[in-house]
Amino acid sequence: MRVAVFGATGTIGQALLPRLAREHDVTGVSRRPRSDTAEGVRWVVADVGNPTAVREALDGIDVAYYLVHSLGTADYAARDRRGAAIMARAAESAGVGQIVYLGGLGVDAPDLSEHLRSRREAEQVLASGTTPVTVIRAAVVVGSGSAAFETTVALVDRLPGMICPRWVSTPTQPIAIADIVSYLAGVCGVQQTFGQTYEAGGPEVMTYRGMIEQIAAIRGRHPLIVEVPLLTPRLSSHWLALITPLNAGTARPLIDGLRNPTVVTDTHLQDLFQLTLTPFDRAARAALADRRGRGGIRTHDPD
Repeated sequence: MRVAVFGATGTIGQALLPRLAREHDVTGVSRRPRSDTAEGVRWVVADVGNPTAVREALDGIDVAYYLVHSLGTADYAARDRRGAAIMARAAESAGVGQIVYLGGLGVDAPDLSEHLRSRREAEQVLASGTTPVTVIRAAVVVGSGSAAFETTVALVDRLPGMICPRWVSTPTQPIAIADIVSYLAGVCGVQQTFGQTYEAGGPEVMTYRGMIEQIAAIRGRHPLIVEVPLLTPRLSSHWLALITPLNAGTARPLIDGLRNPTVVTDTHLQDLFQLTLTPFDRAARAALADRRGRGGIRTHDPD
């Protein structure tokens, strides 16, 4: 099949491209020309805010992956709505057979964070066209370059102790980047998954504090963690911006989202693929080994 990946230069996109290229004719879509080459991948330039460019990038495409996320900009929710609307219309016009979207895990509730609400809105807008959409929702992706993972590592490496909001005790279900890529690649062109929403998580339910402590143990560190009830998302985000790779605009929605449990409640995806999931410790060690040769943080990734 002919597959296009929008957001191909992000953490998930870069990991997904070679996996898809094993079986499909893959086009990576980026906002700027690419000088590098990857076996089995051709590159085209298109900004998701440009309807003409998106339509041209989808010409002849059977399956389109939409991995674009504008987190880090002040109007990220509006940007994501617009991008998803353009994608839905262009895919319909081009006769694309399936859109695959990576969303955010979490039960719909009145107190859902702005970040997760934005992800839900993108799902709904993508599905507003006639092209079938397959949604996979995930929480923290454990991989080099993932915003949440890189922030956690920075906290461990730079602070002997930290004051955290009570939300660090919220349960979550992190997933290894290799596992989420397997799920994403697995649904490509599979008619059974058209129009379906799935939840993806690793084998362990843990807290954000638990992730910090496990990564600290791997790094040979023992930070003091003190939870306080009155540390607001705004204060937390500015604090994180001082000591981690994140800017405050990215940190604030991520921190605000900590109050929402992000745990798998529907196992249909795992039942469908019977994937042996990677334990957090092994996933974290692999990510730490990989990040030594990589720099920076891609704040438009979907984690």
